[in-house]
Amino acid sequence: MSKFILIETATQACSVAITDNDIILVYKELDEPKAQASKLAPLIQQALTEAGLSPKDCDAVSVSMGPGSYTGLRVGVSTAKGLCFGTNIPLIGVDTLQILASEAAQKCKIENTLIIPMLDARRMEVYSAQYNSKGEKLTVTQAIILDENTFSEEFEKYDNIIFIGDGVEKFRKILSEEKIAKSDFISTFPSAKYMLSSTIEKWNKKGYEDVAYFEPFYLKEFVAGISKKSQKALFGRD
Repeated sequence: MSKFILIETATQACSVAITDNDIILVYKELDEPKAQASKLAPLIQQALTEAGLSPKDCDAVSVSMGPGSYTGLRVGVSTAKGLCFGTNIPLIGVDTLQILASEAAQKCKIENTLIIPMLDARRMEVYSAQYNSKGEKLTVTQAIILDENTFSEEFEKYDNIIFIGDGVEKFRKILSEEKIAKSDFISTFPSAKYMLSSTIEKWNKKGYEDVAYFEPFYLKEFVAGISKKSQKALFGRD
C-alpha cells in the first residue's frame, strides 16, 4: 500500500491531497492569488494531520510540474523538494495539462472526443496540448495564440471537443455557434485530486525525478520587467 502527498500550484489556486493507494484520504484547496508562498506548507501540514500521517509515513511526493505560473510552480516544486530532502522519499513530477486531461476523461461521454486543456498565459495565448478520450497525450505541449480558426481541423475530425482549464472562456467568446455546439467547456483550475492516476503510473514504473536537479517545466523563460527607475540607475537613461 502506497501513500502519496499530491501538490498542485500551477495557477493562482493551490491544492493538496493525501492518498492511500487509489483512495484520497484528505483533500484541501485554496483559491487566493499569490497565497501559495505563505499558505502551501500549512495546508500540507493540515492535510497530513487530518489523515493521521507525517511526511515520513508517506512513500513519495508528487508535484504538478508545469506549464503554468512561474511563481506558483516554483513554490510548489521547492516545497515538494524540501519534503523529499527531509524524509528521503522519492519525488514524482506530473504534467499540469495531464491533470486537466485526467479530469476531463472522467467526464467524457462520447467516444470520438478530443480533450484540449488550456492554461491561461496572457492576452489570447494559452498553454495547451491534445489528448484522446482516455486522457492519453497526442501532441506536444505548446503555447498557442487563439483565434476563431484555431483547431478548425480538429472540429472537422471529432464529434466532440472538451476544452478544460482556466483559459477556455476567452476561446469560447470567439468561436462560432456551430463550433460551440460541438464543444464542452470546463472552466477550472488543475486540482491535486486528479493527479493520482498519473502518480501511480509513474510510481509503478519508478519514474522518479532527481530531487537535486529537478526544475519545473515553465515552457517559456521567465523575464522580469525592469522599472524605469532601475533602467536609469543601470544604464543612465529612461
